[in-house]
Amino acid sequence: MTEEGYKKLMDEIRYMESVERPKISKQIAEARDKGDLSENAEYDAAKEAQGMMEAKLAQLKATAVNVRIIDGSQMNADSVQILSKVTIKNTKTGQQMTYTLVSEAEANLREGKMSVGTPIAKALIGKKKGDIVPVAAPSGTIEFEIVEVSF
Repeated sequence: MTEEGYKKLMDEIRYMESVERPKISKQIAEARDKGDLSENAEYDAAKEAQGMMEAKLAQLKATAVNVRIIDGSQMNADSVQILSKVTIKNTKTGQQMTYTLVSEAEANLREGKMSVGTPIAKALIGKKKGDIVPVAAPSGTIEFEIVEVSF
């Protein structure tokens, strides 16, 4: 994971612990004060929200424990690897796309961050600028040319 991705992860954990958890606890307390819990839909909804939030928090914490931060300055731009910024061109359509290959936890295609676990990224790993890379897709094999590799 990148330093930036780790910071975002830790910020989300802190937010959930300091804002979301107390907010849900307050909702549960307010619902409990309204009387009979066996027929209190508000209480049930708050408890369910608490369970989902705690599960997500546990998952984020488990991810944070296993993180290995990768320093991009130590990487080599000769071939595609995690943290590489890769510009690829569809050989059939000529369409160019640029992605940064990141961990599963950091992936966000809107930001141009593709998970190294995707079929395209798996096919690109280890290849060099100028290589033609076939990628299996449901509609058939798509070929991409690696136009540029950088960090």
